[in-house]
Amino acid sequence: MEVEVVEGTTMVGWVVSGVAFWWTAFLLARGAFPKRSYDFCNRAVSAAHAAAAVSLACLSVADWSRPLSPLAAASSPPQMKALAVTLSYMVYDAACCYLNDDVRVDNTVHHLVSIVGIAAGLAYRRCGTEMVASLFVTEISSPLLHLREILKEFGIKDTDLNLLVDILFAVIFSVARMGFGPYLTYVTVTADNPILIKAMATGLQLVSAYWFLRILRMVRHKLGKKRPAPKVAGD
Repeated sequence: MEVEVVEGTTMVGWVVSGVAFWWTAFLLARGAFPKRSYDFCNRAVSAAHAAAAVSLACLSVADWSRPLSPLAAASSPPQMKALAVTLSYMVYDAACCYLNDDVRVDNTVHHLVSIVGIAAGLAYRRCGTEMVASLFVTEISSPLLHLREILKEFGIKDTDLNLLVDILFAVIFSVARMGFGPYLTYVTVTADNPILIKAMATGLQLVSAYWFLRILRMVRHKLGKKRPAPKVAGD
């Protein structure tokens, strides 16, 4: 079977046009919601990207009976397009966070690992199966992550709705990143992939583990606030 090849200039075009698209979407959101914060508009764009990334990842799967096959193989055009869209978003989001003075170590490491890893995958034109699966795993919980903060922007705090969104986010994140994530990292590292891809896969899993611990503390705190206060003797 002849493998369709995506030219390097085409991939660069996808990424450049993608960065322009996400910035345009952000500016449109700023214009449409002038009373909302910078972070609100960025999260609206981020939620849109997460939905697009998960959809493109699903559409790139050639055989759902074997979604993780073939490994360490040439990337298909749909896989490369899905990765280019997310690479463009990561470049946009890193710049957006920098311009908003929202530069944190964990977020910076996440952006760096994602940008270098995806760019390497596109340059090698390999590992499309593993990288698209990683894209699905990392983005499936993102809409709920951003919804949590968007609800706060609307003044909805400490309600049953907030708690429901928090718990759903924690469950989906945990199952995806700490359930499927380690297995995906294992098959990526043990397959005949370039060392840079293996290193980035390991780095992404370490970031996920760090965030998982933070989410556990968040859920514990939220559930603790919902517990009824103990009755005082004599009441």
